[in-house]
Amino acid sequence: MTRSSSTSLNDVDAINPTSKLPLYQQIYDILHKNIMQGKWKPDFMIPPESELIEQYKVSRITVRTVLDMLAKEGLVRRERGRGTFVSGLSLEHALTHIISFTEDMRTRGFEAHTRMIAAGLMPANAYIASKLGIAEGEELVHLDRLRIASDTPMCVENSYLVHRYCPGILKYDFSRHSLREVKAREYNLKWASARQTMQAILATPELAEQLSIPRKAPLLFIERVSFSQNNLPVEFLQAYYRADRYTMYCELKGSN
Repeated sequence: MTRSSSTSLNDVDAINPTSKLPLYQQIYDILHKNIMQGKWKPDFMIPPESELIEQYKVSRITVRTVLDMLAKEGLVRRERGRGTFVSGLSLEHALTHIISFTEDMRTRGFEAHTRMIAAGLMPANAYIASKLGIAEGEELVHLDRLRIASDTPMCVENSYLVHRYCPGILKYDFSRHSLREVKAREYNLKWASARQTMQAILATPELAEQLSIPRKAPLLFIERVSFSQNNLPVEFLQAYYRADRYTMYCELKGSN
């Protein structure tokens, strides 16, 4: 739901006329902070250009430059005839390091939450067994979790862990405890490497409901096998990321 922009200017910081930073950069920093710190929630209507011009005593070109910068970052969307609105949370995620969802959100300044969908023991089917290099039917720990950032559902993670490497791990409530921290502290399991694949899929009705998105909305689907410091394949992960909230990227180097 949109909010009236007429009250938002009371919350906007003033620019510093003696600063060496150009005016457009100062205004950008102010609006960017209000969005990233959650002062302006998704679908909040940013003050119209005329109000920003009056507030900061700058030209229309300066204001449009700032809004263009925010739009290019995906932080706002501009709707013809209506105005400029804060977009939903959108994050870039590097494909170069193994990092947990909680750690990732903490480094970005967001509050991460986990909602348990399911937890229990199950026998490995042929597909998962082949991924983990174990016998079909071996006992696995299955954790199905909804990962949330700043009240926005971001992804669903299905984790399958070889139970003999972490016996009794289900005694922990992983809506409150970090799975990675428990594995490291209680079972001396630390991820040294991983192999993963990624593809685009469409949300099933169940995933759409869990992630609060339309049916058949695009998802980024990742399958990952994580190896311990002893090079043991311990976890098989299937993760479903909202494509409107996540951008995956990697850095490539040219050959000599």
